[in-house]
Amino acid sequence: MRSVTKKAENLLLLIWVQAILATGGSLFYSEIMGFIPCELCWYQRILMYPLVVIYGFAAIKKEISVTLPGLILSGIGMFVSIYHYMVQKVPAFHEMGGSCTGGVPCNAVYVNYLGFVTIPFLAGIAFIVIFVLQFMLLKEQRGK
Repeated sequence: MRSVTKKAENLLLLIWVQAILATGGSLFYSEIMGFIPCELCWYQRILMYPLVVIYGFAAIKKEISVTLPGLILSGIGMFVSIYHYMVQKVPAFHEMGGSCTGGVPCNAVYVNYLGFVTIPFLAGIAFIVIFVLQFMLLKEQRGK
């Protein structure tokens, strides 16, 4: 096990906090606000929730080698979130969102802050932040 720099520790902590905030936000919208998640929302949750455990373990143990699955999950999550956002906001994709299985169509928009900030947008930002910080973490460890 290689030693971890202070900057790497801080990056791990930031990633973990971002994953906790995103997970908390999704639970807030479903459990407190009563918004039923659509199929694509569930995929995003499946990709986000393990990141809390992965980065929490890495931050506590100061072990960066266990974070590679986080990079993969956040990378896939970015694309799912971007696709979901396009289903909600791009007319050419809008019809695709009605074909989601389950009780809620994927093109349903529960929140629309400032006319463009939806739940998939928030998830996408969280995935992008985690992905970019993970790359910074990898660069920090290689430069050490």
